[in-house]
Amino acid sequence: MPGSSSPVPDRSALLVWWARRPPAAGAAVMATGILSVGLQLTGHETVSRIALVLTCVGWLGLAADFAARLLWDRERWLAEAGTPGSLAAVAATTVLGTRFSVLGRQTLAEALLALAAVLWPVLLVDVVRHWRRRMPGAVFLCCVATQGLAVLGAVLAAAESTAWLAHTALVLFWLGLVLYGLAFARFDLRQVVEGAGDQWVAGGALSISALAGARLVAADSPSLYLWSGDDRGVLRTVTFALLALDAAWYAVLLVAEVMRPRPGYDVRRWATVFPMGMTATAVLSVAAALHVPWLRGPGQVLLWIAVAAWLAVAAQSLAAALAGLRSTAPR
Repeated sequence: MPGSSSPVPDRSALLVWWARRPPAAGAAVMATGILSVGLQLTGHETVSRIALVLTCVGWLGLAADFAARLLWDRERWLAEAGTPGSLAAVAATTVLGTRFSVLGRQTLAEALLALAAVLWPVLLVDVVRHWRRRMPGAVFLCCVATQGLAVLGAVLAAAESTAWLAHTALVLFWLGLVLYGLAFARFDLRQVVEGAGDQWVAGGALSISALAGARLVAADSPSLYLWSGDDRGVLRTVTFALLALDAAWYAVLLVAEVMRPRPGYDVRRWATVFPMGMTATAVLSVAAALHVPWLRGPGQVLLWIAVAAWLAVAAQSLAAALAGLRSTAPR
């Protein structure tokens, strides 16, 4: 009817809605990608590949948006590059590369590692330059992005028997732990009870660090002989300690959510799902690499909790997106 508004948003509404998407939306790709890895570890290959497809679609959207802003909206790109959320692009790329490496697509995984390695120092330096006191949980993305490179490097080193890549991953692993300490000094602890979702990255950064440690241990082989007995012992001890600290963070953050519920959708809730999925994947990987079979059961439970959280946030995200499209549609 003339004068009535269309219930279906047109192309311009889609563009306006997409333009408002914050850098932190990259956590959705990270969350979906790590669930794909975790589901593969538990033998759910079909569901894992569905999650992989969704991750690829999300990553391609992020990459296109990243390139478009760099070329045609340089001022906004520079402004967003200094925010911690920009490092989600690096982390998402390494998670996707890790899944492709596990799938046997090493060339593609190498390309993603190269891309992440190019972006990482540029964004990291800019983000650290803009650090301030009392920051939200996104501050820990400096550690997450660095450990993501360590994980992908270790996985590729094991797949291709490349010692230098494993040693580089080890350097990144220790650097990631240093960055965690620096980020913790800037973290506002009030975010544990007040945060909108990204406070969970405080634990997620430890879980991806534990995953990196497990992957480094697993990368060793008689042909490579990467680590001496002492080196291997230190890696195992640090990995177990990181996993224990991550479990403590998980418990504290979960209790805080129960004591002070924060209903309603916020894009930063994807930064809750990612640490949940990463914790499950880290537990499963530590169980396999460090030969602790009793951890596999808890890892599977944590994985399905993360899947349930993903479904809940995805439903909220879809509803919010539809509402956003309607609000930007021409009348």
